[in-house]
Amino acid sequence: MKKAAFRTSASAIGIIGLVAFSSVPALAQASADTGAQAAEDTSNDEGLIIVTAQRRSEAQVDVPITITTLNTQQLETANVQQLTDIAKITPALRFDRQSQFVQPSIRGIGTGITTAGGGSNVGIYIDGFYSPNPAAANFSLMNVDSIQVLKGPQGTLFGRNTTGGAILLQTSEPSYEPNAQAKIRYGRFNQVQAQAYSTYGLSDRVAFDIEGLFAHGDAFQRNIATGERDRSYRNWSVRLGFKADITDTVSALLRYQHNEVRDPRSELTNTFVDPDLGATAATFAPPSSYTTAKNFYAPGADHRFFASNQDIVQLTIKADLGFADLASYTQYRQENNNASEDLDHISLTLFQLGLPVINKTWTQEFLLTSKPGTPLQWTAGLFYFKNTDRYITYIDNGVGLGGDRILLGGSAAPTYSYAAFLDATYEINPQFFVTAGLRYAHDAVKNAYWNERFSTARNYVDDVSGNRVTPRVVLRYKPSERSSIYASYTKGYKAAIIDVGGSCQNAPFICGNVKPETIDAYEVGFKYDTRAFSFDTSAYYYNYKNLQVSLFREATAQIVNAASSEIYGLEAALRYKVSEAFELSMGANYNHGRYKKFVNAPIYLRCPDVAGCGSGASFFISTGTTLRDVHMQRSPDFTGNIGALYKTDLAGGELALSGNLYYTSKIFLSPSGTQFPQKAYETLSLRAQWTDPSDKYTVALWGENVTNSRFATQVQYNNYGIGSTWSEPVTYGIEVGAKF
Repeated sequence: MKKAAFRTSASAIGIIGLVAFSSVPALAQASADTGAQAAEDTSNDEGLIIVTAQRRSEAQVDVPITITTLNTQQLETANVQQLTDIAKITPALRFDRQSQFVQPSIRGIGTGITTAGGGSNVGIYIDGFYSPNPAAANFSLMNVDSIQVLKGPQGTLFGRNTTGGAILLQTSEPSYEPNAQAKIRYGRFNQVQAQAYSTYGLSDRVAFDIEGLFAHGDAFQRNIATGERDRSYRNWSVRLGFKADITDTVSALLRYQHNEVRDPRSELTNTFVDPDLGATAATFAPPSSYTTAKNFYAPGADHRFFASNQDIVQLTIKADLGFADLASYTQYRQENNNASEDLDHISLTLFQLGLPVINKTWTQEFLLTSKPGTPLQWTAGLFYFKNTDRYITYIDNGVGLGGDRILLGGSAAPTYSYAAFLDATYEINPQFFVTAGLRYAHDAVKNAYWNERFSTARNYVDDVSGNRVTPRVVLRYKPSERSSIYASYTKGYKAAIIDVGGSCQNAPFICGNVKPETIDAYEVGFKYDTRAFSFDTSAYYYNYKNLQVSLFREATAQIVNAASSEIYGLEAALRYKVSEAFELSMGANYNHGRYKKFVNAPIYLRCPDVAGCGSGASFFISTGTTLRDVHMQRSPDFTGNIGALYKTDLAGGELALSGNLYYTSKIFLSPSGTQFPQKAYETLSLRAQWTDPSDKYTVALWGENVTNSRFATQVQYNNYGIGSTWSEPVTYGIEVGAKF
């Protein structure tokens, strides 16, 4: 095992080295500025922020959607390393976990569902490609130019499963001008991360790039049996790009990416303490078998893990047709995930669940966009999506002791979607604009099946299909070139589910067909943007129906339509460049997210207090209660952040001091919205970076969670026990970078 780990590390480090030095022959010709103007990556010549929220490049001030846009400088100064880190600089955005599954939510709209065909409520797009797998929703950021967080339903332009919004990442394309950059950081808990990027033009029409990343460290949690930090993580990835300008009007970009993750931290749970239920360990668990301390975990058979292998191939073809621009996005993703989690969260091995997930995704999208400069600006597209995610469940009780996995069950729900859409904005006069859009989609779940317990026999269920139309209408008024006022109506939906992972496998073995969620959203907003100052504010109201809710029964997650909700709120963000040396940014969101009526809400009760507990169960899920006007799951009333950046000359170079303070109010992590509370907390990120006079080398000191806030990053609830993982305590370290 140690030799294999060493070979993996050596291979990953070798890739980093290859990337770092692959452009050495060309460094003499390299441009001195390799994108040094990071603060203006997303701005045009007039200083206006440019976004692609309507599938075409436009000034953000002219886009009638609430958007948080993050450029490379903002990501760097806030110490953003992974996608989930952007929540601390994006009001109303959260990333929660359920074991290995990362679940984003925007303005209270998210999901706790982990099942075949389940999906997310927030669409993640990388370079225009949809990434639907929640087990792959958190990843290290590689050479990102910008991130746009679109808030509110995006059903017209981005389709199914974007009821909460969408996150758009744009990375750098291969450049004909050779350049390279690398950085390495070291931090508390032996955190090491090395990253390198290189690009080179083979001719004036062909260029390639390569990027590698390696990360390793220790989990902060200690084993209660030994008192040691005995679990570590090791992740690496490599990404290759090949770009060719085939003609003056046609270009192609082919990318391949491979990621490997070996990270048990999401599985190192301890026993959650609830104000009403107390310490939520198994009913008969002796005190020595569990811990409620945030920095410890109960080891059990010590076989908890999460591993993932991902291979992604993407082809982008762009063509100038004269009257419009055409883009084709072709993608294949294969993501093999494997996990083992302790459902009782104590050192006694009651139920260790193995959960491999095999995910394959094919997408094809054609996008046609109008040329700028005409009164009618439009976007039209066709979209095809196929996703097969096979879930397999095992009893892993004996694996840590040298035994084999015992097959428990499994399920699969192949999902298909075909869509066509058109969205257009017409300039009535220089001050008044009207936007109208419509998307037609046909969704289907075909050949779904579930496995009988302890058998590979497949029980196929009837197909489910449906058609959806999601319109969008906007009125916009421009008081000046730098400002905009809008009012919009949009509709979104989250696709139907066949509950092959839950109700199918439990008595009376009748599969539940889970209806689509639907949302009607109304928003008014004001935007103002200049080179030195920008300000956005909006007010919104959502009518949200048929929420898909996850209950945990007998080692399976059962999905039901249970609740309708009402959401309304206010949001504001500003950026002020006080001087060339000092810049401020802040954002805040007030969100009133409530279940209006939640029939048969899941309430967790201790087994000694109620009848009907199953064998070995410690908690009983009562569904006989109807809740009204209670908090939605994971929906804080208030989130906000304030950041600052100050630059000054030092030793011939430049010293940049930055910090970001994030705050969120209380949330409830239970599906009912009434249990498992997490109190309000704040986190503080700090960074001090010095850049040498040549602008090629940097040294930075950084600190994360400087307030040392301890908050639950997940609560895993089921019949056997209720566990939690917690935020890392304060971490700090050093980073060194170079670019050529």
